[in-house]
Amino acid sequence: MMKSLLILTAVVALFSGSCVVYQPVSGPVYYGSSYDRVWDAAVGAAGDAGVKITSANRNTGIIQGFTDSATVTISVATLADGRVRVEFSSKGPKGADPDLNNRFTRFYNMRMGRM
Repeated sequence: MMKSLLILTAVVALFSGSCVVYQPVSGPVYYGSSYDRVWDAAVGAAGDAGVKITSANRNTGIIQGFTDSATVTISVATLADGRVRVEFSSKGPKGADPDLNNRFTRFYNMRMGRM
């Protein structure tokens, strides 16, 4: 009897020590920004990253410019759900300015207060 009680206690202790409680996982939090704020941040970040802007049309959401080694297009668009998306693309010789996208992104995030 004592042996059975000891085994039962060991089994209960073993299983109770392995209980897992999962905390609820929250999804990403999105803080919306106005189109004007995103636009201004994109134009400013382009200049900070060394892009010389040749045209910027707020109504179409297209910013165009160039660096010493690439042509750059930045588009700012309002999505159906109200969020604003910024898309950056550059074309030039492969490997000419591999850090351009990262510079733009870093400066954009700084201007948006994300860093």
